[in-house]
Order: sequence, then structure tokens, then C-alpha cells
Amino acid sequence: MSEHQGDMIVKGLPENAYTELKPGEEYTPVMSPSVDVPEVNFRSVLWGLLMAVLFSGAAAYLGLKIGQVFEAAIPIAIIAVGLSTLSKRKNALGENIIIQSIGSTSGSVVAGAIFTIPALYILNLEVQFFQLFFASLFGGFLGILFLIPFRKYFVAEMHGKFPFPEATATTEVLVTGEKGGNQAKVLVLSGLVGGIYDFIIATFGWWAETFSTRVVEIGNTLADKYKLVFKLNVGAAVMGLGYIVGLKFAAIIAAGSFVAWFVIIPVFAYLGDYISVPIGANVDVLIRNMSAEQIFGNYVRHIGIGGIAMAGLIGIIKSSGIIKSALSLGFSEIFGKKDGDAKKIRTQRDLSMSIIAGGIVVVSILIFLFFMFGVVDNFTHAIVGLLIVLIISFLFTTVAANAIAIVGTNPVSGMTLMTLILSSLVLVWAGLSGPAGMVSALIIGGVVCTALSVAGAFITDLKIGYWLGSSPYKQEKWKFLGTVVSAATVAWVILILNETYGFVGEGALVAPQANAMAAVIQPLMSNQPAPWMMYVAGAIFALILNMINVPALAFALGMYIPLELNTPILAGGLIAHYVSTRSGDPALNKARKERGTLIASGFIAGGALMGVISAILRYFDINFVNAEWFESHAAEILGLVMFCGVCAYMIWDSLKAKKEE
Repeated sequence: MSEHQGDMIVKGLPENAYTELKPGEEYTPVMSPSVDVPEVNFRSVLWGLLMAVLFSGAAAYLGLKIGQVFEAAIPIAIIAVGLSTLSKRKNALGENIIIQSIGSTSGSVVAGAIFTIPALYILNLEVQFFQLFFASLFGGFLGILFLIPFRKYFVAEMHGKFPFPEATATTEVLVTGEKGGNQAKVLVLSGLVGGIYDFIIATFGWWAETFSTRVVEIGNTLADKYKLVFKLNVGAAVMGLGYIVGLKFAAIIAAGSFVAWFVIIPVFAYLGDYISVPIGANVDVLIRNMSAEQIFGNYVRHIGIGGIAMAGLIGIIKSSGIIKSALSLGFSEIFGKKDGDAKKIRTQRDLSMSIIAGGIVVVSILIFLFFMFGVVDNFTHAIVGLLIVLIISFLFTTVAANAIAIVGTNPVSGMTLMTLILSSLVLVWAGLSGPAGMVSALIIGGVVCTALSVAGAFITDLKIGYWLGSSPYKQEKWKFLGTVVSAATVAWVILILNETYGFVGEGALVAPQANAMAAVIQPLMSNQPAPWMMYVAGAIFALILNMINVPALAFALGMYIPLELNTPILAGGLIAHYVSTRSGDPALNKARKERGTLIASGFIAGGALMGVISAILRYFDINFVNAEWFESHAAEILGLVMFCGVCAYMIWDSLKAKKEE
């Protein structure tokens, strides 16, 4: 077995791994389906759970800070390969897949929690640890159960038709990692650089975190008179995220942000000079007296919300065929003729459909009890909440999986915004409104958001396993344990970060998605006028962009995420384009791009992990920041210089790559 597996790994992936299969052609994975390989054992489960804890904390901090949750699959895969290399462990590919699959649950559960739950704090509502935990736990379980019937369609039936960008990168790391641990060394070094860089900002404040054009007199005049201001977050983690996103999507996100800040906000400011009354719910300031940031928060951001909601609706319509095909596969397995031979091949075995159906029933009952006794305290409202969760989670599961399969990005925030709007309208119709209605709608949104996030990410894990020859039923079983650990971790981290930074006021974590959720739900549940025309304008934006084949979700995200968090993403995308096109040798360009991906992953993981440590230190009142210096223009200028330095480091280190790597 060892020799056979070793030969397969040395040869790498089969030639038809990324291409459509010809009639009669079959795909044979790296690890032979006819051979039992080491997968689930104490080592792989323990390391997988440890990765789930570490990356849940890191992803929660980064997501609440900048509104983007990095996918943990690639960094965890690199760490798993490094660990097996350092311990000289042979035939560890199957174990590394399990480590990656369990650990990568972190990013998906985190996204589900932080996009919704902090809105409870933003709206000054009561929130308990058990609400955070169960919303993430049950949502994660539901996402796994709803996705498994779609596995064969996405990973086998559509072989070679979907690119699966993140799964491809992770698979390449796991395969090539068996030949050496050089990638892990690059990741560790860049993790130290990015981690120390961001730790200095957060804990010592040696330079400002954000640079703006207000540091010069003309910039200050433009900001005050015309509401024109350019802002840049100088963190290494944010720039690293932009590198992985790539120039195409980074440019689209930035385009949405530039339209919002350099076109729409100045137009609002110009018209505001002629308006003598405050406009909008809970707004008591004239537009002419608002800063650019206030105009963005009170008005322009809602256009982005409308765009995100419409992008999610378009996704459902486009995925109707996928839902029908996957349902046919699932029903044929339950009621059709059983294929005994397929059941004997470990690479084709899923958890049985009877277990899936039973699991959905059990989780549904638990969700009902959670809503009944922990959220709404009303039988009818609990039933309504359960139906909303089940129907929307099932419909949007294919959207999430399809998005991951095509572009590697899950539009979960847009789908959750639509969930909140629909659930708020239904709950108000059922007689539940006010603070109790807001809590209920947000908890429902949290369950749905986590379900969709976990489902989208899990299809990546299953595709990796399909390419490499893992046993899907083992990945599916142990994914539940990873969800439990990740849900507990993220609930605790959210409580810590709320105590340390908060989500409202000066110095608070930006939590852009949660703020968007709060902005949507408050008027709906408080009988206040909602900014429907802003939502409609955003929806029209999304429709037009879809007509000209521009990714509407990315553009809309740029419109409601603050400018300073989009500009470093663009910088990272530009660096990725530069290092991958500088040479005339395609193989060298590819090696440089891949080395840069490792460096960017290190920046993200290191910066986010050190951010959590910094938050814990501040929680215990350990803080060395000199506020007067940290908020000065000189600190902003120094921050810009340091940002240029860390960008130069990424370019220099990426260009060191050799074709042999």
C-alpha cells in the first residue's frame, strides 16, 4: 500500500483532473479507490480540531474588522503538510485531507456568525452565549445535511465543468506538499512578518491604521467642502486578502467603492446644500452638515444592500436547474435501485440518504425547540421561524455551492440580507415586531447564514477529496465535530471582542455586514420608513451589471464596505497581477503567483491571529497605544510608508520563486 500510494503522489494529479471526461472515460484519483489509506485517526482529528479553534478565532477577528473572512483551507493544508514533513510521516495525504476538512469549518462557521450576530449588539439588544452557539451550531449542521445530496452532482457529474479555484489551489498544495515542506517555511516566515506588523499597529500604535488624504491641506478642503476623501487601511492582512482575491474581483469591488465615494456621496452633498430638513429614519443632521462618512452610512450604503439582495435573487434563478438535477440524484438513491458495487467503493460512499433525512428531521426539531424556548417563546412564531430557515437554506444551498465552484466566492452576505428582509416581513405579518422581532429575525438570519456558508465551503472540501481519493462519508461525519468546536470558539470570541472593542462608536470594530443587517432590520421591525428607494436603486445597479456580465455581488459589496478596506484589497490585486505577468515565461509566472499566494496566506493568518492576541491583551487592559500620536497626521504618513514597505516585501519575496518550486 505504501509503495502504491507513494507512486501515485509522485506522479501528481491525473491529466484529466481538470478537464471534462470523454464518453466512457473515468477519473481515477491520486489515492486508489481500491486501497484503504490512513485517514481518520487520533492525530488527524486532534490537529483538525486545533486548526478549527485557531482559525475560528483568527477569522472572527478579521471578519469583524474588515468584513472579509479568509478561507482557511489553503493555510491549514500547508500547515498539515508542514507537520507531516517535520515528523517525517509517510503516506499522510489522507490524514492531511481530514485535518484540512475539519479545520476549514472555522471560516465558514465564522462567516455565518459575524455577518448577523453582532447586529444584536449594534441594536442594543440582549444576547446570550447559548444564542450565539446554537445559531451557529444548528446552522452548520443544516448546511452539511442539505449539501451532501448535491455532492455527486457538483464533484462527479460536473467533473471538469466547474473550475473550483480554491479547491484546485488546496489540492495542489496537498499533492506537492508530499514532496517537501518548503511551502510551509514560506508560510511561517510571511506569517511572522504580517503578524508582527499588524500586532505593532494594534498593540503599540507605532503608526496609524488608516491613511487619508486629510493629512494635507488640499485633501482636507476637498473632504470638508466636496465630501471627496481617499482612505487606505495599511494592514498587511487586508492587502494579503486582496492578493488572493486577484485583480479582476479586487478591481470590481474597488469600482463599486469608488462609485459610492467619488460619485454618489459628492452628488448627495451637492443636493444637500439645497435641503433644509433631515432626511431618513433616526437622522437628525442636515446633509450639508454631514461628513462623507456620515452620508455613506446613512444613505449610500443602502444602495449596496439593495444590490447584494438582488444579486442573491439572480443567483437563485440561475441555479434552478441545479436544484432539479440534485434532487433527482437524491431521490433515486432513496427510492431507486441500490447499487451494491458502488457501496463497496469507499471514494463513492456518502452518508446514507436515510441518515441525511433523519438528521434533517432531528436538527429541525432542535431548531424549533431553540426558537420556542430560547428566542420567541411562542409556538406559532417558532414554527414560522423554522419554515423560513428550512426553505431559504435549501433553496440557497445550490447558489452557495455554485458560486464556490465557479469563482471561489460565496455570496452568503447578500443571501442573508434577503433572508432578513423576508423573515422580517413574515414575522411582522405573524404579529412579532419591535425588539423581540429584531432578535428573532437576526437569530433566524444567523442560522440561515451559517447553513449557507458551511454548505458553500464544504463543497470545496468534498471536491478536494474527490480529486485526491478521500472517503467522502468520513469527511461528512467528522465535519459535524469541526462545526461544534468552531461554533463554540466563535461564540466566545464574539463576546470577547464586544467587551474589548464593541461594535458601535469610536474605535469599534467595523463589522460591515452586521451593520448592514442592523440597518435593514431596524426600520422593518420598528414601524419606521425603510429606505426602499435606496434598495431599489441598488437592485437596478445589480440588474444592469448582470446584463453586461459584470459580477454584481462584488460591485455591491464594494458599495457598502468602507472605502479604506477596499483600497488595500485593490493594492493586493495589483501586486498579484504584477508578479504573475512580469516574466515572459508562463511557468515562472505561475511559480511566482503561487509563492505570492503562500505569502498572502501568511499575512492573513499571522495578522488575524495576532489581532486576536491583541484583543485579548486589551480585554485585560494591556494596551500600549499612545492615542495622541496614533491619531496624528504624522502617524498616518508613517503608516503609508510602512504599507509601501510591506507591499515591496511581498513583491520581492514573490519574485524569488523558481520554476522548480
